[in-house]
Amino acid sequence: MPKPHPYDWLIEPIADDPSFVRKPMFGAVGCYLNGKMVCVLSAREEPWRGLLVTVDREQHEAIIADFPPLAPHAILPKWLYLPEEHDDFEPVAEAIIEAIRQGDPRFGVHPPPRKRKAARKRSR
Repeated sequence: MPKPHPYDWLIEPIADDPSFVRKPMFGAVGCYLNGKMVCVLSAREEPWRGLLVTVDREQHEAIIADFPPLAPHAILPKWLYLPEEHDDFEPVAEAIIEAIRQGDPRFGVHPPPRKRKAARKRSR
């Protein structure tokens, strides 16, 4: 059983999907749906306290138009960020998760393929 996260309530609408996977990620939780990482829950210190929305850069403008509190993350600008301190954190985060649940194709990125480890040479 994975360790509970302070934002687990946020992903409840997608957690029952058979394709849903959660993975620990640098002190946060990466959430995957249908093989795509759709968001990251992070409850660390700013700028890592809130919801990171994993989207392709080409989608930033359209998604920000629909969810104005989002902005490119200060350290990972390829992803959008909704800080917990935002006045509308809960309703906006819930609306984003609902869009993901409904299959909005703008959300999510496919993780890069894992690199195979090179065979170790035996030393004599």
